[in-house]
Amino acid sequence: MLDDVDRRILRQWQADPWLSPADLADRCGVTVAKLARRQARLQDDGIVKGVQASIDWAVLGYAVEVSLRVTLDKTVGRAHENFFEAARDVPEVIEIQTFLGRVDVRLSVIARDMAHYQHIYRNKILTLPNIADIEALMQVARIKSNESLPL
Repeated sequence: MLDDVDRRILRQWQADPWLSPADLADRCGVTVAKLARRQARLQDDGIVKGVQASIDWAVLGYAVEVSLRVTLDKTVGRAHENFFEAARDVPEVIEIQTFLGRVDVRLSVIARDMAHYQHIYRNKILTLPNIADIEALMQVARIKSNESLPL
């Protein structure tokens, strides 16, 4: 599926997504035209879903990050769908993940401080539908955060 040139492009693109096409092509040993064709194919094939900025929420004043592990009431029809629909509308929920097992969902929630988090928790999270159980895990430190693949 991927050849050495594709891997080189992905490796360099991951390392520095802000490179100009000319610089990226130079680092990958291809022409700008070949790079553009390869990038378009990688995107069309769904390998590259997009290029985005990584934001440091703490620098913007969101000093608190909490991971909420949620178990849903599965006796309710459409419990998952209704929960996801409502959770997507909470601006402070920056990530929603689903799991198999006792925990159904994990929400990543950001807040400016503990008072703000308590407001979000009481007025937005606890009002989400079909929650059977919820556990909060306060993030103390992020030791590793890397979405780059070893290509």
